[in-house]
Amino acid sequence: MNRQQEYVLRTIEERDIRFVRLWFTDILGTLKSVAVAPAELEQAFTEGIGIDGSVIEGFTRVYEADMVVQPDADTFQVLPWRERTARMFCDIHMPDGTPAPTDSRHILRRALDAAGQEGFTFYTHPEIEFYLFKEPYEPAVGPVPVDQAGYFDHVARGDGHDFRRGAIEMLEQMGISVEFSHHEGGPGQQEIDLRYADALSMADNIMTFRTVVREVALHEKAFATFMPKPLALHPGSGMHTHVSLFEGDANAFYEPGASYELSTTGRRFMAGVLAHSREICAVTNQWVNSYKRLWGGGEAPAYVCWGHNNRSALARVPMYSIGKGHSRRIEVRSIDAACNPYLTYAVILASGLRGIKEGYDLPPEAEDDVWALTDGERRALGIDPLPQSLGEAVAVMEDSDLVAEVLGEQVFDFYLRNKWQEWGEYRSQVTRFELDRYLLHL
Repeated sequence: MNRQQEYVLRTIEERDIRFVRLWFTDILGTLKSVAVAPAELEQAFTEGIGIDGSVIEGFTRVYEADMVVQPDADTFQVLPWRERTARMFCDIHMPDGTPAPTDSRHILRRALDAAGQEGFTFYTHPEIEFYLFKEPYEPAVGPVPVDQAGYFDHVARGDGHDFRRGAIEMLEQMGISVEFSHHEGGPGQQEIDLRYADALSMADNIMTFRTVVREVALHEKAFATFMPKPLALHPGSGMHTHVSLFEGDANAFYEPGASYELSTTGRRFMAGVLAHSREICAVTNQWVNSYKRLWGGGEAPAYVCWGHNNRSALARVPMYSIGKGHSRRIEVRSIDAACNPYLTYAVILASGLRGIKEGYDLPPEAEDDVWALTDGERRALGIDPLPQSLGEAVAVMEDSDLVAEVLGEQVFDFYLRNKWQEWGEYRSQVTRFELDRYLLHL
């Protein structure tokens, strides 16, 4: 027992906590939970809690089902919306104590260890977008937004104000710092930005964020969705993420006097993200619906390019904080909030590190709105498209040595099988569009 574990046990006793939820994440980014009584927690710290991993999406095969969840005492928090209940994130182990190769936290930690061997610490700062819709949801009517406001709109007695205030207060009670919040461009669409943290803590925070947002929405008689494109005629929801590497206390992306104050390390990192963006797209944008956002306009990046003041670019160098070395960063704009954040940050980091290690050259900056260019103009500029569908993204990922290395063989194989199945199921559907257009005319 270490000091943090002793602190957790003492806090549970002092606050009369009755239930402790052990959280972990499956390969597709779905939060899982098993509750234990406080009396069982000391044993959980030392020995873990056994689970049947074969029933968890992508965890293990039936003939090797026994797995162990080991609570991480550093992630202990009391849940503000459940009386006398707390939670901890867990690491997943095999019965012999080795890390489970299918544990999302382990996959990210392995990528972070690779960065650490190069002297780097990886920090992330996400801008998380989502929609709020009225309850009850009636499929025949479709989702009804809680308001008709737009970007940065301040609406008197607006439901979004109360919701965001409630969500932020709850997040801060759980130790998650919020930097900004505002109404986004779509009706009922919100954005809440989390203050930067190391990538593993941030991935945990994102999983907590999704749960908090849904809980507060239910309290407000609404429901929240992180679906990338819930409304055909309005912007999709992304999770633009600002990333940076630090060497000790120094920002490795900062170089005074360089173009945009972005160092050679930062330029090569961004070059790596761009060079591998197509093959990691099935991870950063893992659903059929993700490609309705990427190819649906609304400032979503559909092409592989970068800029400094260009919100149609996949990667951007924000210019808010010129002269502030700690603030120099790169914004990756393709990610959506329905991803598995552990796997997403692992493949982003690995792409950037490969760019640094192999000295990738950053292509010329895209100064124009790339959506407004013709296909020929984009080809002339060397600007490739991102995959236009999940099927294309999975086909590109199949040939990626980088993604296979980051995910590991077992997860890589499961992920491909799962996504090919999703793509096949989607392609077999007869949609309302087809019925409306063809049924009475063909």
